[in-house]
Amino acid sequence: MSIKLDHRLLYLRVIEKIKQDIDAGVYREGEKLPSEFELSKQLGVSRATLREALRILEDEKFVVRKHGVGTFISSKPPFTSGIEELFSVTDMITRAKMTPGTKVLVAEKVLATEREADRLKIEPNSPIYRIVRIRYADDTPVVYCVDKVPAHLVSNPETLTEGKSLFDALEKEVGRRVAYAITHIEPSVSSDISSQLQTDQPLLALKQLHYDESDLPLLDSANFFRADRFDFHVVRKRV
Repeated sequence: MSIKLDHRLLYLRVIEKIKQDIDAGVYREGEKLPSEFELSKQLGVSRATLREALRILEDEKFVVRKHGVGTFISSKPPFTSGIEELFSVTDMITRAKMTPGTKVLVAEKVLATEREADRLKIEPNSPIYRIVRIRYADDTPVVYCVDKVPAHLVSNPETLTEGKSLFDALEKEVGRRVAYAITHIEPSVSSDISSQLQTDQPLLALKQLHYDESDLPLLDSANFFRADRFDFHVVRKRV
């Protein structure tokens, strides 16, 4: 089916269409895609546009391209997300058609350090809730989460440890919606966290300060992702 009626950049439409087809089971794990000629004709785009889309899909590990043989659907596509898109860990796991799970390691009320207070725009030594969790995908530990929330916002702290999306819990408990986050991405080496996640692979740390729709800080988090299971990407344009 032609995708020319969509007004975004053509190669981005091709990427989305192929991902949708993978999700819908049109293409299965390990299956070879039609030839570039056939696929470009099906989608109503040029072969150059298709090649650019396939190149990005290969970078995202959705497909494997074998020279002289063809393009194949990766056997196990990783969790992947555009870094410009803000999803909870629960949403990311669910979108990958896996079952999210949670193990709470720490749930405590502590006094904010000067740095924590500055980030959350509260007075030093103000109480905050600090929650440390391991997030699971189909019983496999994939993310180590450290979250901090100003205590004065929360009347029932048990809602923060119910095992659901913390974004949803905050919206329910505080009545304020996480609208955006300022994110810093760092490589991380921690034998303790790696042990908790049952991996010897590198970790990818996303340190984020989340704001509500009034630009007020709501949640300070540090999430450590297994780099062998997650891929974050962004489309950048030359200006």
